[in-house]
Amino acid sequence: MTATPSTPASVSALPSLDRLLRLPALAALIEGHGHSRITRLLRSHLQVLRDRISAGQLSAAQLQEAVGGPALVAAIESALAADARLDLQPMFNLTGTVLHTNLGRALLPDAAVHAVSRAMTAPVDLEFDVIRGRRGDRDARVQALICELTGAEAATVVNNNAAAVLLLLNSLANRRDVVVSRGELVEIGGAFRIPDVMRSAGARLLEVGTTNRTHPADFANAIGTRTALLMEVHASNYAITGFTAKVDTAAMAAIAHEHGLPLVVDLGSGSLCDLATFGLPHEPTVQETLAAGADLVSFSGDKLLGGPQAGIIAGRADLIARINRNPLKRALRMDKMGLAALEAVLALYREPEMLAQRLPTLRTLSRTQDDIDAQAQRLLQPMRASLATDYTLEPASMHSQIGSGAQPQAQLASAGLRIASARRGGLDRLAKRLRQLPRPVLGRIADDALWLDLRCLEPGDEAAFLAQWSALQA
Repeated sequence: MTATPSTPASVSALPSLDRLLRLPALAALIEGHGHSRITRLLRSHLQVLRDRISAGQLSAAQLQEAVGGPALVAAIESALAADARLDLQPMFNLTGTVLHTNLGRALLPDAAVHAVSRAMTAPVDLEFDVIRGRRGDRDARVQALICELTGAEAATVVNNNAAAVLLLLNSLANRRDVVVSRGELVEIGGAFRIPDVMRSAGARLLEVGTTNRTHPADFANAIGTRTALLMEVHASNYAITGFTAKVDTAAMAAIAHEHGLPLVVDLGSGSLCDLATFGLPHEPTVQETLAAGADLVSFSGDKLLGGPQAGIIAGRADLIARINRNPLKRALRMDKMGLAALEAVLALYREPEMLAQRLPTLRTLSRTQDDIDAQAQRLLQPMRASLATDYTLEPASMHSQIGSGAQPQAQLASAGLRIASARRGGLDRLAKRLRQLPRPVLGRIADDALWLDLRCLEPGDEAAFLAQWSALQA
């Protein structure tokens, strides 16, 4: 009997999986993607139909169509396309935060991308000494570059700076005291706290001073027979202002060395060049910190350095040797792709005059407001044409921030586009629509407007950005 549009579908009318797999219409898909994958997708498709039948949402006629050749092929092709979409996707970062932790922080330069590609597609001498024909040290290349650039005696690398601090403390201060100013007991993203790291490393925290004022005598008076080292933690993601006092690195080093102890500095963002040279606020460099007397400095690879995620420790050779002997070093080591990228980025610092052109992080941070404003003017009319009439879009001055905890008070003069809406909830709907584009666009909503800061939009990406924007139809 022919099914009518109103006849409810029956679960018993569902074809078997085996029958569907024998349909000629699916032969090409099975050949192209394999029997196992198409079987899995067909099984999921049948379960969806079964659930709809049980809920009374499918008629007999609709069921016949859903398991027929063309409709079934279309459903499986749609499922294949959904599978092919990767969760980790490129975005347009128009938030105004350059080193955005949630968006992957520093972008790698072309030299690093090519180095990673080589390391991924061919055997490399990762731990092989080609000259001597025997096992080598995987950190040797980056260690040589770090020492050349910073003046350190030795260096070692792990997978991020949190791991570097953990490894350092476990190697040098396990079951012993570490003296730190109370005003430097920082918490960074994800509730990651210095006291917790110390506890996990087996070190005992001995905090001195007060939140806003710490003096040299506080450190000197805290040193005892159980003291392993003095530690300075760079306040990279907050600032204490007003009635304050801080012991500088040179003074702390003098106190530590007078008592035969090392001074360790967690520098956080870790710049290898004077940012003031590029019109940015000065950030203490690794070189300056070591020159001031620090025995070890730890810092990140994917922040101001502009490289891959990494934790770098540089300083005295005897202390680095102790750290490298710790079994945790192997557990926290970098892989070949990260090392390849880090080596390529560090090599760029040999030619500091070229950094602003070659290093995306520095290029983005040093863009002038006039340059960004000119970009906003180029984009203005094409973007206006794609917005509904109850939205207004105007060029606007803005302030960017470095991000990832670096210089929280620093504001970089920037420019972009400000979108307002006459509709209630219009900005939220537009922001959601932008996040749903093939390459999501992320701005920020504040002061009754959606702000699109263009600092991080490379001029070479403008065409792709506008092509996508023209299909917005908001």
